[in-house]
Amino acid sequence: MPSKDTKKKKRRLPKLRLAHVKKLVTLNIGTIIFSAIFLYMIISFIMYLTATHISSYQVTAGTLSKNPTFTALALREETVYTAGSDGYISYYVGDSTRVHKDGVVYGIGASQDQESARELTSEDLAEIRSQAANYSASFDSTDFQSIYNFKYSLEGDLLQYSGYVPSSDSDTAGVGGRTIVTAPDDGLVVYKADGFEGLTEDTLTEDCFNKKSYSPQNLKSTKQVKSGDPVYKLVTSEEWSIMIPLTDRQTVALASNSTIRVKFLKDGSTQVGSFTLMKIGDQRVGKITFENGMVRYADERYLEVELVVNTQSGLKIPVSSIVQKEFYTVPKEYETSGGDDNNSGFFRETTDKDGNTTTEFVEATLYAEDAQEGVYYVEKNVFDEGDVLIQPNSTNRYTISATASQAGVYCINKGYAVFRKISIISQNEEYCIVEEGTTFGISQYDYIVRDGTKVREEEILY
Repeated sequence: MPSKDTKKKKRRLPKLRLAHVKKLVTLNIGTIIFSAIFLYMIISFIMYLTATHISSYQVTAGTLSKNPTFTALALREETVYTAGSDGYISYYVGDSTRVHKDGVVYGIGASQDQESARELTSEDLAEIRSQAANYSASFDSTDFQSIYNFKYSLEGDLLQYSGYVPSSDSDTAGVGGRTIVTAPDDGLVVYKADGFEGLTEDTLTEDCFNKKSYSPQNLKSTKQVKSGDPVYKLVTSEEWSIMIPLTDRQTVALASNSTIRVKFLKDGSTQVGSFTLMKIGDQRVGKITFENGMVRYADERYLEVELVVNTQSGLKIPVSSIVQKEFYTVPKEYETSGGDDNNSGFFRETTDKDGNTTTEFVEATLYAEDAQEGVYYVEKNVFDEGDVLIQPNSTNRYTISATASQAGVYCINKGYAVFRKISIISQNEEYCIVEEGTTFGISQYDYIVRDGTKVREEEILY
């Protein structure tokens, strides 16, 4: 008869076996899941290493190349005027300010503290108040030069209100012990001289384009001037020119232009001028003449400019992205509409198994149009070669066979390659400019395949 200890052992044995089995089952499930994940990672890694990696390109708007920039030399009709006697000068016209013929420019006297007697009428005072109010209304705290311009203008008006009226045969007159000097002609007063004032295109030399030795002189001075010292410059014509040194390649590129748009980099303004080519010594030079705008740069001899010649703009894409796709071409007169949504399509003739001929409407996207040939471009997967189309309201038939190619790129915005047609405006070896807003085309910020030969249409990209 078994002992009590033996019975206890028999009762415990099933429990130990069950726990052991549960432990093994738990261990096996965890191992299986881990192994599956590990295997998946290995397979994914291998697929990544062996897959063709596609480089994308984001479509941007722009031009094929940047516009060329130059340092231009400005030529104007300008004359420097000198002091007629020794003394101290008081200026009554602001820098780069217009003055009429016989208008007050400056006064010169034996000392700096000489004043002119002023007896102003109520009308004079009213006019001065009006000028001050207008200046106050348009005051700009960032334009410090305008304060001095207003000061000089006001002082000049005070001289005129005090009774000074210049004669037609003299440009000077005495007021309060100070000799008043007037402008001999209408023009723009500038207080800077550089020795280039008498320069013309006929006297221009190659050395004039060397800016390194350029050293302009500020004509405004609080010190005593001597007779014959330059005191101001008068620019008497609104017409002016800039001279641009060119290379042989630039000369050829610009030779067909009779007018050209110039962007002045100082303030970003643009202006169109007439363009001519000339040669100064061995240097080829482009001359651009303007009829206005001189006042903005009257005190500058050298100007940084950009010639706006690359005007063709659109969407810029790499040439390597371009692929050709074949389409069936169908005469336009065969196009009709139908279906539930009344979409575009064609009537196709079919024959059933009993030999009966019927007509069915086939919806088709008109991918492009060749107006010259009078055909529509239709996806090749819509029809089979040899399909017969029937012209609406006619017995004419057309057999599908002719094809034509359309340039395009593969758009990958959705993770797979979708063909989008393009219309090329211009191109160079690396990039091309295509029209924006074309039907079934691309848009700015789309992502396209950089190398179109590495993918197939509707291929899913990893």
